[in-house]
Amino acid sequence: MLQEFDRITERGGVLGAMETMYQRSKIQEESLYYETLKHTGEFPIIGVNTFLSSKGSPTVIPAEVIRATEEEKQYQIDMLTDLHKTSAEKVAEHINILQEAAIKNQNIFEKLMDATKVCSLGQITSALFEVGGQYRRNM
Repeated sequence: MLQEFDRITERGGVLGAMETMYQRSKIQEESLYYETLKHTGEFPIIGVNTFLSSKGSPTVIPAEVIRATEEEKQYQIDMLTDLHKTSAEKVAEHINILQEAAIKNQNIFEKLMDATKVCSLGQITSALFEVGGQYRRNM
């Protein structure tokens, strides 16, 4: 384990290692290794690759899919509408604080928790998208 910390330090610490995608490649390597062990049976998992029935691994199909009722849907819509009405003047303030913290690369957790008291998930997502853009995986 200490060797791994040394490897990260050699790459300029956590941020340097992130820039070279060191952690991501290590995770992918470990995942591939784990999946290979599962596939070959060297890493036994009961019911997945060991002690299967003669018909193979069972697939559980739910009896029914539970969906929200019209009343539940309308309740959520009404709650969102009420949130927008009652906190309209506070939203801009919290969004600005959240965006400023994101731009300055600060820990946004506390500001995010404050924003959730008056802002909807959509408002917060849009605000962070404006300053940070959309995440795209590098392959």
